[in-house]
This record gives sequence, C-alpha cells and structure tokens, in this order.
Amino acid sequence: MTLLVRGGTVVTAERSFAADVLCEGGRIAAIGPNLAPPAGAELVDAGGLLVMPGGIDPHTHMELPFMGTTASDDFFTGTSAGLAGGTTTIIDFAIPDPGTSLVDAWRAWRAKAEKSAADYSFHVAVTWWSDAVAEQMGILTREHGVNSFKHFMAYKGALMVDDGVLLHSIGRALDLGAICNIHAENGDAVAHLQSKLLAAGITGPEGHPLSRPPEVEGEAAQRVIAIAGLLGAPIYIVHVSTEQATQAIAQARARGQRVYGEVLAQHLVLDDSVYRDKDWATAAAYVMSPPFRPRHHQQALWAGLVSGSLQTTATDHCVFCAPQKANGRNDFTKIPNGTGGVEDRMSILWHHGVGRGRITPSEFVRITSTNTAQIFNIYPRKGSVAVGADADLVLWDAAASRTISVKTHHQNVDFNVFEGMEVTGLARRTIAGGRLVWSDGDLRTVRGAGRYVERPCFAPPLQALARRNALHAPHGVVRD
Repeated sequence: MTLLVRGGTVVTAERSFAADVLCEGGRIAAIGPNLAPPAGAELVDAGGLLVMPGGIDPHTHMELPFMGTTASDDFFTGTSAGLAGGTTTIIDFAIPDPGTSLVDAWRAWRAKAEKSAADYSFHVAVTWWSDAVAEQMGILTREHGVNSFKHFMAYKGALMVDDGVLLHSIGRALDLGAICNIHAENGDAVAHLQSKLLAAGITGPEGHPLSRPPEVEGEAAQRVIAIAGLLGAPIYIVHVSTEQATQAIAQARARGQRVYGEVLAQHLVLDDSVYRDKDWATAAAYVMSPPFRPRHHQQALWAGLVSGSLQTTATDHCVFCAPQKANGRNDFTKIPNGTGGVEDRMSILWHHGVGRGRITPSEFVRITSTNTAQIFNIYPRKGSVAVGADADLVLWDAAASRTISVKTHHQNVDFNVFEGMEVTGLARRTIAGGRLVWSDGDLRTVRGAGRYVERPCFAPPLQALARRNALHAPHGVVRD
C-alpha cells in the first residue's frame, strides 16, 4: 500500500517543518515539500494539521487476569481505542505466576495479542528467582526480542518480590543488556496499613489511598534506586505519582545514575478527592495503584516532565467494569485495581501540557513517543518521522476540541476517569503501518493487523563496564 500525506507540518522531538510524507510498504519512503504522488497512491490531506510520530504507550495491561477477574479490554479493543487517540504502539506485560516459566508466560501473552490492531511488544515480569529464571531471561533476550523485565515491590502474597530477587534480577538484566521496570510501593507497609484500616471498619474505596500513602512509594523508589546504584544498573520506575519519588529520581540522575521515570496521564490531572464520591461505584472506578494523590503532587510530576527528570508518559491501561469492581463492595482490598486512558492520553497531554504552556509541541512528541522508543531501543524505527521508520503517524489537530465521555469512547469499559473533561487537541487521523486506521471518527482497525515488535538489548559489554566501575570506584565516581 502507498499513501501520501500532503500539506502538513511535521513535528519531531527536535524540530518542526512543512513537508509531505510518503509511506510505502509500511515504512516512510520519502519526506519533503511537494512530493509527487506515485500512481495509485492514497492521498491524505494534512492541511492545517501537525504530522507527528504515533504515540507509544509503554505501560498497558490488555485482558490481564488480576484479582479474580480479567481486564475487559482485550488486545483488539484496547489497541483500537489507542489508535483512535493517536497511539500506534503499546508495550504490554507478560506476567507469570510465581514459580512458573517466564518463557511460557511470554508465549501465552503473544497468543492473546495476535488479535491486536496496533503494533505491540512486551515487558516480562520476574515474580520469583532461581537459576531457571536467570536462564529464561537469557532466552527471552536472545530469541524473543525482550529487553525489559518488570518487578513488583507491591502486592504482597501475589506478585511482590523482595530485595534479594531485585538484586539477582537487576544484576542479571545488566549482564544481558536489558533494563528492569519497577513498580515502586512498599508492599509490606501497604499490607500492614490495609489490615489496620479494615480492623477499624474502613472498607470503602476511601481506604485505598489511605493504605498506600505517598511515603510507601517514596521509600520503595529510594530503596530500588539504591539497589540499582550498588550494581551500576539502569532502572525504569513506572507510574511515578508522588513528589517523593520524583525527587528521588531527580537526585539520582543528578548523581549520574541512569534512572528513568514514567508518569501516567491520569496522575497528572486527577486527585484523591475522587475516592470521596458519595456513590460507591463511582469512587471504586478510580481505584488503581498507585492511587490518585493530593493535588500538590501534580505540580511535582509536571515539573519532572518539564525538567527531564521524568521521561515518559503512559496509562497503565487496565480496565474493569462496574460488576467487576463490585467484587470489593465490602472490602476495598478486593476492588480490582485499574483505570483506563489509552484512548485519551495524547489529548490530555496536549491540552494540559502544550495548551497551558508547560511543554512545547516537540517536547510533547518526546514524552509521548520518542523517549519511550529510545529507552526501550526501538528508535528510530518507532518514535520518529524519518525515512525508513515505520509509517506510524498521527495527524494532529491542535485547535479542535472534544469532550471525553464513556458515551463516545472506544475503550471496552463502562466508565471513563476523564468523564466530562473538555480537551483541545485531538487525533484527526491515525496511520499505522502505512494504513489509515482512524479518520475523523471513522475507526477502520483490522483484527490481527498489529505486529510484534522485537526490542534488541543494548550492548552487554558497555553494561558490564558500567557495573564494574560502579562496584569499584570510590564514592560513586566512575573511572574512565
């Protein structure tokens, strides 16, 4: 298929310029002014629109089995919703039960994702440790294009790993040239607070943020940063939601440590008042971990994005309908954790970021696409508008507005956490793999059109050198 995008303004993480973009065979074939359309090419009018790399959401959970139920968006409905909002690639998670095979989990998630409408990749969770896990990490990196491994410091008795597992796994990833993702919450503290709150008769959704105060995230972030620093390993902390964790990351980076931070669109604009809604079902719909925070934490998160201390934006898209959330009607610890956002992330970031003067259009591209592609080693195939890159583009209308609502969204869930929010900036058209899949409200996604994206590891010798330097240099000084 050949497609020519005409008359737009290309915006990348570095610059913006007027140009046409020619897409052939799923890749960008040419960029320049007044390109002549090849015979039979489909013409896409981008007049008055910004032509940007398609968004990459580095943190989703499609059809995740969790807390006794399964997330209601599958890989087709979830990626279709993402495409409607300008996101053309997701990185989801293969999560093995403790004691089971990482490779088998990856295979199971690959099978589920074959229905995906957009390109996808996987982080693989390490939920236990043994020599077999170390070997499986190697197999995944060498044979299956996995270069990132997820670790939960929360969910005691289920997915939580202790510091010993973190030391083994982060060190192993370093030797492989991979990076570790961290859910930073002190699971022991959360379990302790949950028990105390339930004993005190606090059973509703308001107990959720009380059981996971900002301090449990700040402590866990500081602890895993220290562990990674001891090994000289890079880490990526997911869904940063607090001032404490943001400061810990900024301080580590100022010391020269390779720490990346991800923030969710939801945490940037919603606060903990949602848990005090008088309607139980409404309050429960916002239950996710980490929870929404007092409003002043939003200032720290925006400052982290603006300063570069936080590099990426995601959604942790994991949706459950009202009957599923009702599993925790009498016990907030049993409310399935998760909210949506894969369809709305780009508009939220544009409206509250670019629209309010916090970030520039190029910075928007950086935090919604390019930085993720670079951190997870799929740049410039993804996250760029360049000859040879995948033809994943969003044609963005910076002036158009819409009102976010469950009545009009494409996510397979009966609630939208941004309900009623009017946003300016939206995906007018989305191109994935050189195909026009979203055009002014017309969703043209195809089941199974998405491709699995292999992500090569970084060079292990460089990782190993960094580790040796960190272990042997006094006071954290890296020797040349």
